[in-house]
Amino acid sequence: MSRTADTAEEGFAAYAVKDPETFALNMARAVEQAGKAASAWLAPRENGTMADPAGAIHGEMAASLSQVANYWLSEPARAFQAQTRLMAGYLGLWTAAAQRLAAAEHAANDAPAGAPDKRFADPEWQKNLFFDFLRQAYLMTARWAQDMVTEAEGLDAGTRQRARFYVGQILNAISPSNFVPTNPELYRQTVAENGENLVRGMTMFAEDMARGAGTLRLRQTGGDGFSVGGNLALTPGAVVAENDICQIIQYTPTTKTVFKRPLLICPPWINKFYILDLAPGKSFIAWLVEQGHTVFVISWVNPTERHADKDWLSYIDEGIVFALDTIRKATRQSEVNAMGYCVGGTLLSAALALLHARGDDRIRTATLLATQVDFTDAGELQVFVDERQIAALDTAMAASGTLDGGHMATAFNLLRSQDLIWPYVVGNYMKGREPPPFDLLYWNSDATRMTRANHLFYLRNCYLENRLSQGRMELDGTVIDMSSVTIPVYSLATKEDHIAPARSVYTGAMAFGSDVTYVLGGSGHIAGVVNPPAKGKYQYWTGPAPDAGTSFDAWAQAADMTPGSWWPHWQGWIEAHAGKRVKAREPGIGGKTIEPAPGRYVRGA
Repeated sequence: MSRTADTAEEGFAAYAVKDPETFALNMARAVEQAGKAASAWLAPRENGTMADPAGAIHGEMAASLSQVANYWLSEPARAFQAQTRLMAGYLGLWTAAAQRLAAAEHAANDAPAGAPDKRFADPEWQKNLFFDFLRQAYLMTARWAQDMVTEAEGLDAGTRQRARFYVGQILNAISPSNFVPTNPELYRQTVAENGENLVRGMTMFAEDMARGAGTLRLRQTGGDGFSVGGNLALTPGAVVAENDICQIIQYTPTTKTVFKRPLLICPPWINKFYILDLAPGKSFIAWLVEQGHTVFVISWVNPTERHADKDWLSYIDEGIVFALDTIRKATRQSEVNAMGYCVGGTLLSAALALLHARGDDRIRTATLLATQVDFTDAGELQVFVDERQIAALDTAMAASGTLDGGHMATAFNLLRSQDLIWPYVVGNYMKGREPPPFDLLYWNSDATRMTRANHLFYLRNCYLENRLSQGRMELDGTVIDMSSVTIPVYSLATKEDHIAPARSVYTGAMAFGSDVTYVLGGSGHIAGVVNPPAKGKYQYWTGPAPDAGTSFDAWAQAADMTPGSWWPHWQGWIEAHAGKRVKAREPGIGGKTIEPAPGRYVRGA
């Protein structure tokens, strides 16, 4: 027998079932677990406890893609051109496969064309003729489908953006790497384990569906190794005040003296504040304390039905204003430096304009981290916001008064589904492997609910109608004006941010009445912000204040790059606004505290 034949026989053996009886039994067990997952998905829909907003998304997807299809099908010549292009590509692949079959031993060593794709890292995707054909056919079809959206004429910008997004989601979902029969690595593992991997995987699938009460809670990290207050959110401090919507945490100083002006952090209420207080060595809050800041943090409650009517104004008055009042009682200082992250920064920006209109000037500087104020270029999250989808969300929130945190987590994951969804679907449910522990992804999965009134106000006034930057947002009977905010502002964007795109943050910086210190950090929405200097990772860019005469692209091209974290740069900026050094302050109001940090609210399920 020839060497080529021996190799082929060995290769085939890796894909042959060794124990058909055990394999069949395990397939039945896997199907049983999949049935449990299906039951968990169906139950809340059948008993009426879940109004699924996904129906509106499906309608938008169908409407957007139908407009693309109408363009290509409206003229026979145009449709023929599109079909010919695809068929010619398939014919070329078939010809190449036939030529390779005739010289398989030589062709198997050919390097794959194009940039590396993590989905197709297994050598068999190139060496094996069948899997190589699948890979190339998929990639060619994906390029063709994307070109159909790009080249379709007569689409408005919104429709094109939605169509491009939905086509991307479909293509990511149908990749041959996601299925056992068409993924060589999955196929080999399934045969080698007689399907035990699928039993483990479908068991996890059923557990995750049940844990999400009818919505898949995709596990992205092994969570047994983490606990809030155990090995996360460990910076010493105490809850010094609380109300129905938040707790105010004051952190224990680690320096003998501190800056006179306290620092208030307003985190997003989507997820929990401890993204800024991860494990030791990664905690931004701990680093701030080490620099000599008296740090206060708003810890938002995980809302329930009784919070349904808490709106944007409630989060300002019962959150930010309540925190300012607490700081004055705890430190006897009225002037405060404030910092907001993501939607917490958007809320802070609106609060600045509202407080100015009220004559309240206690916030003397604002630091905005990955924060949008203008939503003209708000990125792909805009595909989830239109009248139909807002109405569906309103209906979904009507019964409980809140939106389940899993809905927003899914939306964020879809922005990078090739990295944040499908690798975990394959790893968890096909390979049957529990993902490794990762503190950042544990935090990401620790989702919070959102109140109906607050979420609807945010989506409509910011994403749908862009009222904040245009001076049309009304709060407490006042139409607020961002240009009235003339305090110093430090605005950090991150280069690869899919949630608050750097271009959008740049545009929003021009809404303020002062020149904004705009900084562009490396990496994305989380890693670009939570970037301890000791890690020596990424970089940041600085340049002049954003203005209408300089585009974001021109600013970025001329900006100065500095290796490492932006944290020391911000510290150099804030020191000029932090006041002289005074004796360090212990947490408490009149020597009294409520409970140790991180408090009850952040642990609320």
